[in-house]
Amino acid sequence: MVDFFRRTLRKVDKLNAEQRKELLISAIGEISLLENVLDSIDMGILVCDESDNLIMVNKCAQRLIPMNYIEGVKLKTAITEEKIIESFKDIIVSRERVANKEIDVHNQGRNRLLSVNVVPLVQEKRITGTLIYIEDITEKRKGEERLRRAENLASLTTLAAGVAHEIKNPLGSISIHLQLLQKTLLKNFKSADKSTDKYFNVLKEEIERLNRIVVDFLFAVRPMNLELREGDLNKLITQIIDFVRFEMEQQNIECALELDSSIPYILIDERYMKQAILNLVKNAQAAMPDGGVFTVASSISDNEIKISVRDTGVGISKDNFTKIFEPYFTTKESGTGLGLTQVYKIVREHHGEITVDSIEGEGTEFKISLPLPQKETKLIGFEKK
Repeated sequence: MVDFFRRTLRKVDKLNAEQRKELLISAIGEISLLENVLDSIDMGILVCDESDNLIMVNKCAQRLIPMNYIEGVKLKTAITEEKIIESFKDIIVSRERVANKEIDVHNQGRNRLLSVNVVPLVQEKRITGTLIYIEDITEKRKGEERLRRAENLASLTTLAAGVAHEIKNPLGSISIHLQLLQKTLLKNFKSADKSTDKYFNVLKEEIERLNRIVVDFLFAVRPMNLELREGDLNKLITQIIDFVRFEMEQQNIECALELDSSIPYILIDERYMKQAILNLVKNAQAAMPDGGVFTVASSISDNEIKISVRDTGVGISKDNFTKIFEPYFTTKESGTGLGLTQVYKIVREHHGEITVDSIEGEGTEFKISLPLPQKETKLIGFEKK
């Protein structure tokens, strides 16, 4: 098509007014088609000239990156987030090809992971600018993480029962014989040294701690036998908050509830679901040692019930972000590293999904999505009509 316009341009002086008008309409149509194609692509595209002035930006790029786009403005001026400007500055200054450079972006209240590719814009064997195309790989990464977690749990399950029972049985035997030993000593040495009791208490505490670890491990990897009954999620959440409210207030943590009263009853195992939400609440509490705001919200959208547990605590570092649901990973001195593994397992057993968004130093939000029962989905669809 470009060659056609070039050939026609050579003869433009010979064209009458009507033919020139048709040529202009045809050119506008081609440009409009090109713009529609670029705006329909599910990938951000930015084109800069040799001086790094923006000459083209499609709609997807404007959704992915916070910017005030005006044609001809410099790239660093159009982008409104300093962190992204720094990332793009290094990319463009180098004038080299960049493949799959990953950058974190916080835009429209969401954390996104973007993959950035840069290629020189070549025209007539000369570099005339830069082409940047951007892909949102947030969901792709989350999918990979979910698959990896599922594989980790599956591999643990294959050895869990045997190993855990091999540990649990000797622990029970040790505990019994320790009690017998203590009774024997007290019987034979009526004036036993107080330090002896101290040593026995330490041994008992360690046995109990090991036993709790084994129990948590078995819970994390064993298949669950859910007893599903119609339950009120809002009532369950309220009970949990009432249970922890006093302790939270003692730590200068403000508790807030944002519950959607239109949420219907759904099939859940209240014991397990209560444990999952309580684990998230305890995590939020631990993340705010100096106080803060803690919020639990419920809502309904897209045929799903959503539960949000968010805090204004220390947040999760980028290095730890992909590991938090892995068994035995913990940043706490006394943690087993199985709390979030249990949460993940409970949510998955309810055919739900759990995701996390966090900004280090600002806070964390865990989001649980649970499917609506089919009959509720139909009713909601009917109401909308």
